[in-house]
Amino acid sequence: MSHPLASPSGAAAQDHETAGRPADGTRFVLVRTSHPGNVGAAARAMKVMGFSDLVLVAPRFADVLQHEDTVAMASGATDVLAQARIVPTLAEALDGITWACATAMTPRDFGPPTHAPRAHFAELAPQGHRVAFVFGSERFGLGNEDVYRCHACLSIPTDPSYGSLNLAQAVQVLAYDWRQALGGFTVAPRTAPVQWADGAAIQGLLAHWQAALVDIGFLDPAAPKKLLPRLNQLANRAQLTQEEVHILRGIARAMQKLSPAQGKEP
Repeated sequence: MSHPLASPSGAAAQDHETAGRPADGTRFVLVRTSHPGNVGAAARAMKVMGFSDLVLVAPRFADVLQHEDTVAMASGATDVLAQARIVPTLAEALDGITWACATAMTPRDFGPPTHAPRAHFAELAPQGHRVAFVFGSERFGLGNEDVYRCHACLSIPTDPSYGSLNLAQAVQVLAYDWRQALGGFTVAPRTAPVQWADGAAIQGLLAHWQAALVDIGFLDPAAPKKLLPRLNQLANRAQLTQEEVHILRGIARAMQKLSPAQGKEP
């Protein structure tokens, strides 16, 4: 009898590989989940990190994947729910998996070594395993027998005085750290390049503001002191764009229209 974590071989392995398994081979397993909303929220957490293989082991509600709370909390990740599977045992949930990670806050007397996720993932990611992350029920977590089936135990570093994470939150943390270990997603650059204001535009703005401040009686042209140099430094620190210069000149123009002096912009 093969080990429950052993990989299928021969033709069976090929069938398993083509049975809709995500290309990265990552699976999220929720064991004896009691709240439908957590299943939906977990599906959402998976999808935003690019994962889609969800397996539920003996959930409290047999129709949990269609439950209204599940669908609502999935918030668009209904495709993950549609292909999710429900199985009666953890052994079935781990079929085809070559490295299983239990999630447990309470240390066991013996069993797999406990790691912080990020450090473990740095070693695990290059090895090419088909990885499963196994989460226990909301109230009781994973039982010892479930933990003993796994190769590693993950403990998310939290405040020692309060380490209780919601199930979906834990899924999100591990999904993010694992995605980063696999290479992460790129952040798209700004679609339009920033049009920075050049020196001439800044000096034109300052001259306009000087005239407006004189018009409203804020600045004495005979004794300007260091106001303009300070405004010049403020503009330099702000790194104004061309559009921002236009806005500030528009404000100066409005000030002049309301002033008794009715000045003209430079």
